[in-house]
Amino acid sequence: MIQSIQAAAITSCANSFPEEIRPNSYFYEQLGLETNDEWIRSRTGVQERRAVRAEQGETCGTISAEAARRCIELRGIDPEEIDAVILATISGDLGFPATACLVQDIIGAKNAFAFDISGACTGYLYTLATAAAMVECGRFRKVLAIGAEAMSAILDYNERTTSILFGDGAGATLIEAVPDSHPGRILDIQMGTDGSGAKHLYRTGGGSLHLPGADHPDFPKTAKVYQNGRVVYRLAVQRMSQVIEQMLERNRLTLDDIGLIVPHQANIRIIDAVCERLSVSKEKVAIYVDRFANTTAATLPTSMRLAVDEGRVAEGDLVLLATFGAGLTWGAGLLRWAGAPK
Repeated sequence: MIQSIQAAAITSCANSFPEEIRPNSYFYEQLGLETNDEWIRSRTGVQERRAVRAEQGETCGTISAEAARRCIELRGIDPEEIDAVILATISGDLGFPATACLVQDIIGAKNAFAFDISGACTGYLYTLATAAAMVECGRFRKVLAIGAEAMSAILDYNERTTSILFGDGAGATLIEAVPDSHPGRILDIQMGTDGSGAKHLYRTGGGSLHLPGADHPDFPKTAKVYQNGRVVYRLAVQRMSQVIEQMLERNRLTLDDIGLIVPHQANIRIIDAVCERLSVSKEKVAIYVDRFANTTAATLPTSMRLAVDEGRVAEGDLVLLATFGAGLTWGAGLLRWAGAPK
């Protein structure tokens, strides 16, 4: 029988990044692209990013599983206690099955069901909302919410305007039912979509619109990431600023009440513009785009873990997540941080 509504919180959080580091010089020294370090830094804020090593069997699934394993170990529970594994990704290992199924097997979560969510850069927030709702309804008690990408496997490295932006990584969070005495809570999540904007940010291939055939003999090599940079920049700043303001208003809070803002790490210019629009100091904002670039669905959970490691968030702090991505999609999440174990 389903129990009454119960509170949900993030009780553990862990990261996994590939060991291979690709500095900006990789693109002009090894790939021969017409770019340079100053051009990349000034437009994106990125200095380096990580990349999976496919030749060594490293994939979106393997780094997801490593993040999930660390998350479970930090919490000190058995993988068989996990009820569900939900993975947000647009660069999964296979067309099907879901990469979450591969993760479930690798980590030994024998009693869990598993599925993927495709939400691009907003994917983790959608995954967090799904996991929280599953726990809050009383049917499930422990759900892994993961955001992970192997963007290096799906980029066109002849295209400098997109290939320089992205990196690989995985972040896993454990969402649990918690008692009233628990310091942490997932307090609120707000999400939005405008499908008419899909034309501004998308990837060809992998679906029924662009099938392999006579016109595409080398598919999936013809699959590319397309982005209308100016439109995406403008809408990202607008939507992220708006959703932060809406989240604060509906919870009767101000920015002074927030301990840490964790924005999507798409581009330093976007983060700077959001901070300027909201009149918020960057000291209150988690920024890791310089070291890891845009890891798409992985940016929110990995940034939370990095902030914990740097001592920037403490038990009881209010944490505000904000993101924008393909779809077009956007959203915000408000957490009372539970003090995920170190």
